[in-house]
Amino acid sequence: MVATQNSSFQKAPFDYQEAFSRNIGWVTEQEQSVLRTKRVAIAGLGGVGGSHVLTLSRLGITQLNIADFDEFELPNFNRQAGATISRLNLPKLDSMVEMARDINPELDINTFPDGVNTDNLDEFLEDVDLYVDSLDFFALDIRRAVFAACAEKGIPAITAAPLGMGVAFLYFMPGKMTFEQYFQMEGRSEQDQLLHFLLGLSPSMLQSSYLVDKSRVDLDSHKGPSTVMACELCTGVAGTMALKILLGRGKVPTAPVGLHFDAYRNKMKTTWRPWGNRNPMQKLGLFIARKMLGKAVK
Repeated sequence: MVATQNSSFQKAPFDYQEAFSRNIGWVTEQEQSVLRTKRVAIAGLGGVGGSHVLTLSRLGITQLNIADFDEFELPNFNRQAGATISRLNLPKLDSMVEMARDINPELDINTFPDGVNTDNLDEFLEDVDLYVDSLDFFALDIRRAVFAACAEKGIPAITAAPLGMGVAFLYFMPGKMTFEQYFQMEGRSEQDQLLHFLLGLSPSMLQSSYLVDKSRVDLDSHKGPSTVMACELCTGVAGTMALKILLGRGKVPTAPVGLHFDAYRNKMKTTWRPWGNRNPMQKLGLFIARKMLGKAVK
């Protein structure tokens, strides 16, 4: 009997207005109609990317460009939205498309199974209203390329980074400070770029005080600890900021201003780093970080 009911439910006609009617009140009916016309690009479907896909689908976004070349593995289970036993060793891209279309079968999704790269970057960003960064923390080269292309094409770009049990948010608005101007990565070694990225995302480093096993942070091996709480906080912040940007409603802090909320510390910081990582406070932080690592990073 339950199986029959489920089968009937699955065959029921989908109605966009009814499905997302509970959004109305926080957005107007007209604004919901606007969201329905927007296209968002998401690169990377791991810790935060998969959650972004589902959150934006539930927000009523109906057009997505999504990219990922990876498969779900057991170490993904602690945080990634699509990581389940039934999806183990399956492509993240296919799994997230299936989950998103189970929320909204009307979704228009352009998929990039080789991930985003310099060859398909223009296609990935075609007709996009917003880019939501979800690439792996260590994917520096392509991240820089995507943000540079967004700046060139006039596409708003946001990143919400899961740090400890919190979220660090930055917004790069067309015509304002660019990703490179803020992070200052050009010409640096990989490890120094990683430090610039980390300190740029999190000038206040709220998460550093409760890291109980520092040996789990291994920049050379591209490994670090993570939590599902941070990932879900990221998608909440990114989804909210996406709504504000796409609807042109409400203030969104733009780089060099950033936000860092840490649920473990019960703290919220608004950071301001004029000149980005060239700021004297940032330079001091980078110096201390290099000393802590015990490596001469230039």
